[in-house]
Amino acid sequence: MAYLAFYRTFRPTTLSEVVRQEHVVKILKNQIDTGKIGHAYLFCGPRGTGKTSVAKIFARAINCENPQNGSPCGLCETCKSLSKGSNLDITEIDAASNNGVDEMRDLREKVQYPPVAGKYKVYIIDEVHMLTSSAFNAVLKTLEEPPRHAVFILATTEPQKIPATILSRCMRFDFKLIPQKDLEEHIKRVFDKTGKEYEDSAVSAIARAGAGSCRDCLSIADMCASYSQGKLTYQDVNAVLGSADIISVSQIINQILLENAPDALSLVEKTLSMGKGVGVLIKDMLSLLNNIAIIKMCKNAREIVNLPEETFATLQSIAQNADGHKILRVTEVLSKAETDMRYALNGRITLETAVLKCSMPSSDYNIDALIGRIASLEKKIAEGATVAVNATPALTPAVKPVAPIANPVAPTASTPVAEQYKKYEQTNLQKSQEEVIQQATPNQKASARLSSFEESDNPFAQGEVAQAPAVTAQAPTKPTAQASLWDNGAEIKARPAPAQVDKKNIFAKFLRLLRERKIVLLFSLCMDLDNFFEGDKIIFTTKTETIYRALNKDDNKNIIATTLAELGVFDHEVRLQQQGENKMDGAIAKLKQNFGDITIK
Repeated sequence: MAYLAFYRTFRPTTLSEVVRQEHVVKILKNQIDTGKIGHAYLFCGPRGTGKTSVAKIFARAINCENPQNGSPCGLCETCKSLSKGSNLDITEIDAASNNGVDEMRDLREKVQYPPVAGKYKVYIIDEVHMLTSSAFNAVLKTLEEPPRHAVFILATTEPQKIPATILSRCMRFDFKLIPQKDLEEHIKRVFDKTGKEYEDSAVSAIARAGAGSCRDCLSIADMCASYSQGKLTYQDVNAVLGSADIISVSQIINQILLENAPDALSLVEKTLSMGKGVGVLIKDMLSLLNNIAIIKMCKNAREIVNLPEETFATLQSIAQNADGHKILRVTEVLSKAETDMRYALNGRITLETAVLKCSMPSSDYNIDALIGRIASLEKKIAEGATVAVNATPALTPAVKPVAPIANPVAPTASTPVAEQYKKYEQTNLQKSQEEVIQQATPNQKASARLSSFEESDNPFAQGEVAQAPAVTAQAPTKPTAQASLWDNGAEIKARPAPAQVDKKNIFAKFLRLLRERKIVLLFSLCMDLDNFFEGDKIIFTTKTETIYRALNKDDNKNIIATTLAELGVFDHEVRLQQQGENKMDGAIAKLKQNFGDITIK
């Protein structure tokens, strides 16, 4: 007898042998047991999930003289004749090659003849979505009101292509992709029956490659069994699938996550020079990144990935040293490269460009790259590294460094922060940060924005308590809202003194900072505020009590105070303007601000 492939040899013959699909099997068993057989069924779902196999089992079961648990007994005369293929009561039609209207007209005429041996005449139409519109119309009336002895079973992988008039006349069953665990158990049963020795990691690799399709898994298992003469190993499966060596791929991913672009590119070139395809390599890199993400995030990662101990230890080491944001960004970049490769003339260039982009986040100004860089800084700070908080004053060579103050004024509980800052600035005035940035080049401005962005992750900028520069041994802690004023001397010197502040443009700059930092809710609340200065104190007014209460909450108040402090304003107040109150006070305040040398009554 000729050799049969695994997927044909081990095709299920009873409903109990079907891998998963319990929701379908239970309904069909109940219909067979109660004798409530429908006239039209639609089996739809991904390839290799058991649609045609279940259709054949169901067709034999409804004709069986003594069905057992919803499945054909295989012992009666009807079952024997149906198994030989000589019985015409079950007809299989391939709609991919018989998709014309003439074939459907022929079916419509033959369906009138009664069955030969069984109770039902069953028509299994595979790939039914390939029928033409005329063919669907030809079979429509017959499908709606067939003879009592006729049963139609339509199978398709694309139910969206079937007309609604056909769908509404069928009982629809959606077959699902099979979980990896069930595929592994099925493959092990097949290997046990054939006497093939195997490693659990090899079976897991076959199940993952099958991607939920039982037929694909059995086809791969068939090739692996022929490839390996002895015990089937994980390396054998990789060799059959044409995958790159997992050690080489893990080295590439490790260098990418370490942001070592030269070594990562060299390893890619070395792997490709060994004959591995570009598409295969990028697919293996994405698969490995997926495993690294699972190992990093899941407690039961060992059971999920089911890799050899040595390989699992290697990936676990990479996952422990990698940041989650960085893994996500690399995965997204490589996924986009895999998509772009379909339309690229040179896929190698596409892959190498993606590797360089992943390895050099400093050259990428999207949000994921910035988050990754911030996470790297956080890790360095946690390990005790010293990081310059704000390097913005050094943007241009024209700005000279200012010597530190010998005895800066320490904050006290009774003195307002703004007054202390004024005393401090009387001894140490320099160019404002705004002037420095105006003189900078575009690249320097981008670096300055990144520096200020990274500064926001400093513990001081998050409102944590820190020690201020003090004259005495014990200095009280600074207020939370003004935390960033006392980080270090360099940052204080970079800010303008209150006398240098351009009060006319303060509110516009304040809104711009909120918008740039994507503080959307607070930006929306502040949009319609009126504002004026009372000396060095900025006053915000609103007629809406809800906005007034929201802006006076501690978290919003701290954000406003910190943002204004960066603009040189260290005191603010939000006032509620009464309904009947006119704008006289605000107008007078603006007049005093614009004409300070004139007495206004």
